[in-house]
Amino acid sequence: MKCNATMLPLGESAVLVEFGGGIHPDTHRKVKAFTEYLDSHCLPGMIEYVSAFSSVTVFYDSLMVKQLHQDHVELRKEPSYRIISVILQKIVAELRTGDGQEARIVEIPVCYGGELGPDLAYVAEYNKLTVDEVIDIHSMGDYLVYMVGFAPGFPYLGGMSEKISTPRRQSPRMTISAGSVGIAGVQTGVYPIPTPGGWQLIGRTPLALFRPNENPPSLLQAGDRIRFYPISQQEYEEYKREPI
Repeated sequence: MKCNATMLPLGESAVLVEFGGGIHPDTHRKVKAFTEYLDSHCLPGMIEYVSAFSSVTVFYDSLMVKQLHQDHVELRKEPSYRIISVILQKIVAELRTGDGQEARIVEIPVCYGGELGPDLAYVAEYNKLTVDEVIDIHSMGDYLVYMVGFAPGFPYLGGMSEKISTPRRQSPRMTISAGSVGIAGVQTGVYPIPTPGGWQLIGRTPLALFRPNENPPSLLQAGDRIRFYPISQQEYEEYKREPI
């Protein structure tokens, strides 16, 4: 699949590389191919990048870009944004993505309902389903990690069935326990650390998603495939007692 992107200035030292609109696996593959290139090639003047559902923001040192790209004769009198945009556009044009890319599969155990999933009954009632039906639908999904953000290790997942789509809570909770699995609209996710939040909580995993002493500290990475599977309260407690 050939890549193309739109370059937009973002302040005086960043450019937004937009691969498309909305949340779609094809767009994600383009974003991932681009970020993998940036990871493996030194781009003079680049400070860092931040990837999202359909775009990548590249932050750069304006003065360094002007100094290090003097070989681009036609761009010497252009502003730094113009120089970096031309370079990034050339990179994008040479990228190729394929449908055969293998994704890492991560299985996440979840204890659904009860004290660990206080909103499970509401999600079932809202969608006119039984609690068991909600669990079955959620645990049978194949979820793609589009990006990691908001909180350290928090995965933004795509692929949840609209059959269990449920609006956020009207009043967010001040603290949500690490490992809590929630639903907000057509998305599901896992809170990696204790944080405020307004998602409907349907369960909790004993698996640690944020591991600050490891490299990388996030268990999940963009491009991973997630599969949830139900466990009992006893299994949850036993898992929690095991060393990570």
